[in-house]
Order: sequence, then structure tokens, then C-alpha cells
Amino acid sequence: MAPKSSLAEKEFVPEVGFTAELTTGSANAAATRTVPNTASMPRPLSEPLGEAKDYFVERDGVMYAGGHVLADLWGASNLDNIDLIERALREAVDVCGATLLHIHLHRFSEGGGVSGVAVLAESHITVHTWPERGFAAFDIFMCGKCEPMNALPVLRKYFQPTEEQVDQHRRGVVG
Repeated sequence: MAPKSSLAEKEFVPEVGFTAELTTGSANAAATRTVPNTASMPRPLSEPLGEAKDYFVERDGVMYAGGHVLADLWGASNLDNIDLIERALREAVDVCGATLLHIHLHRFSEGGGVSGVAVLAESHITVHTWPERGFAAFDIFMCGKCEPMNALPVLRKYFQPTEEQVDQHRRGVVG
């Protein structure tokens, strides 16, 4: 049996390149795209946990892990456009002050919905779209100093909803 190694002993190696997969030959043709960010990737903490940087944030006298925004967009457009969705995610990551690690998007069929995730050093943004209903659901969770609410104007710009419902939560509240 191979000896176990601690996470701190392993190095994360960034993926390089672009992977595109297209399944054809059926009415339910699907497109999958994996677009890794080749910028520097995070490394496991090498210092003892007691000395590790704390990414919790304190605002208005409350300490917590991060902000979590759930945004439902109704009457939205461009919900089957995988390239536009990728651009929107990238811009949202930037305006929130987050660090993009990886994007993975999947379109279920031509003109069909898209599901995907932008994996961030600070957590994630996910998207699920239903073009046939003009509906998109976004889940934006970011720890530390990032500002997940800053993603909303970007989402409005790209998807032009006629209506939206937004819920904001503080995750990991201490005390």
C-alpha cells in the first residue's frame, strides 16, 4: 500500500489548453466546454493551520465566511448562448474582485438550456438556464473581501431580465 501524503505536500498543477466536446447523432445533441484559466493556481497551505491566513470577513460588526447571492432572472434573453454566458461569468468574476480558476459550461441541446460553473479561489458562480421559459438561476458565493452583489449589474447587462428576485445571505456567521 502506498504511503499517504498530506495535502500540504502535494502541488496543484494548472490545466493548460481548451477542451471542447460535441456529442452528435441524436436529437439531444450536447455541447460541453471546459475552459481552464492558466493563471497561477492556488497552492495548499504549507504553514500550520494556526498561522494560515483567515479569509473570513468582518462587516457591520459581524464576522462570516462570505456572501452568498441567489439571483433568479425572469424574462431574460441570450440564455442558450454559451459564448455570451462565458463572457458574462468572466466579467462578473472580475467586477466582484474574485480569482477565476476554471469555467465549465454544458449546453443540453441546440437552443436548449446551459448549466455551468465558474470555480473561484474564493468559491463559485453557477448558472442554470431555461430559455424556453426565459428563466436563469445564478448562485454566487464568495469568501473574503469579494463583493458578490457586484455581479448583478453584469448579469442584467448580458441577460436583460424583465424581472428578478435576489436573496443575499451571510454564510458561516461566527457567534
